[in-house]
Amino acid sequence: MEIWLKARENKDLFTMHRVERCLYRAKSQYQDLAVVDSPQFGRMLLLDGVIQTTIRDEPAYHEMIAHVPLFAHPGPKRVLIIGGGDGGTLREVLRHPEVEEAHLVEIDAQVIEASRRYLPELAVGFDDARVEVHIADGIKHVQEAKDLYDVVIVDSCDPLGPAVGLFNYDFYRNVRGALRKDGILVAQIESPFFNMDLVKQVYGSFTKLYPIVRPYLTSIPSYSPGLWSFMLASKKHDPRSPRRKPAENWKLRYYTSELHAAAFVLPAYYSQALEEAAEVADQAG
Repeated sequence: MEIWLKARENKDLFTMHRVERCLYRAKSQYQDLAVVDSPQFGRMLLLDGVIQTTIRDEPAYHEMIAHVPLFAHPGPKRVLIIGGGDGGTLREVLRHPEVEEAHLVEIDAQVIEASRRYLPELAVGFDDARVEVHIADGIKHVQEAKDLYDVVIVDSCDPLGPAVGLFNYDFYRNVRGALRKDGILVAQIESPFFNMDLVKQVYGSFTKLYPIVRPYLTSIPSYSPGLWSFMLASKKHDPRSPRRKPAENWKLRYYTSELHAAAFVLPAYYSQALEEAAEVADQAG
């Protein structure tokens, strides 16, 4: 008998994936967790029924959320990752020899435990001497951090449950305070196809707080509809041209210097939506 996973994309859309076996299921204080093997995407991590990462296409997410801001910064010595308990973003951050400290703040310890056990390809960085893991609320962490980080990466779940507060203006304002004078913030902001209202909301918040705001894109087949968006805010540096290149021995599967620049080229409907968001922000004062 075949087993099919019904993965929720939003309240109106589900996708179906054939599952070979379920390796892990648990309910933490914050969410339901599952790890399954699928013939199409390999091993998959799900939180509350939503696909978070798959072995087959995770580089398209983790390499782009990490390397774009780090290569845009001239010297990213101290990096903060909020969320990212699967370890994939941390793995990519640690490739950069400039990084002296990497702090990962994850609210749910069971995500890290599940990744260590079932997704070792992603979790390889947790034992690195440069890493400090905080099992804590990222919202509170940035409230208390002042002028500490060169780069902050918000590797959050969808804006549901405990992650809701990672998408609002007050949080982004506190991140600005946690960044050094030439710091860079990047956040995942969902699909521009299904979540343009969220994209516009985040863009409006960023433009009130940072002088340079640049959205960029990646393609993640396991995330319906495949096109995914990040929002980058910078206090000083224009991120569109990378300052360094990845070493050949990194053997990256998605990010390239050419793709770094190309990712900032947006479809017409996306640019038009940002213009609308800017007009609303101007009218609001």
